[in-house]
Amino acid sequence: MSLPPIAKTQKPDTLVELVKTVVYAVLIALGIRTFFFEPFNIPSASMVPTLLVGDYLFVSKFSFGYSFASMPYSVKLFDGRIGGSEPERGDVVVFKLPRDGKTDYIKRIVGLPGDRIQVTRGVLLINGESAKLERVEDFVESDGGFVRRVPQFVETLPGGRQHRVLKIHNDGFYNNTPEFTVPAGHYFAMGDHRDNSQDSRDASAVGFVPFENLVGRAQILFFSTDGTANLFLPWTWVTAARYGRLLDRVR
Repeated sequence: MSLPPIAKTQKPDTLVELVKTVVYAVLIALGIRTFFFEPFNIPSASMVPTLLVGDYLFVSKFSFGYSFASMPYSVKLFDGRIGGSEPERGDVVVFKLPRDGKTDYIKRIVGLPGDRIQVTRGVLLINGESAKLERVEDFVESDGGFVRRVPQFVETLPGGRQHRVLKIHNDGFYNNTPEFTVPAGHYFAMGDHRDNSQDSRDASAVGFVPFENLVGRAQILFFSTDGTANLFLPWTWVTAARYGRLLDRVR
């Protein structure tokens, strides 16, 4: 008596499964970056001492709702913003540079719609009121063995929000500006390194930031490196990390 033939089990097409897995992973990552959190790194010193070159942080995309600035490659699918709330004075935000709508900038919001903003001898004035500056310990910058001490202050904005700023000079254009009136639907953004930040004080470079251009609010540092790591020396990846900054909230 012959046995019935054994049914052949069909092997899944591993290549198709791999492609599907990759596509799902990409879609999930894209969804998270578009609607929830997007990672950014800090390439310049304009936000020192709050953010250092080599910091990596997450920006919440849902804080201010969604606009073309939230979309991958800044694709403009609709006008205006959907959902979210408006930024508060003192928030650190990422926005698309108004003149091109593509370049990412990170600064602190100091002026809200309707505010009058001016800088006089390095002191920020908001609606004619000076933001209080309290001198604290120097900020120490180190670059290739060269150490420099920079005057550091705690700045208090109207409403009580405080943060640290660096300021060396009292002269020059950035420290003595005309008075700006922030238009409706726009914001005035400045870097915390007041002598080393291209921001809303320069109307030709940045100017007022439209609400529509906001990407999100900077929330938390997830990594930071001092730049001394060598790609071909793996142990330097560990020694270059600034462990004291990991998981710090951005304030």
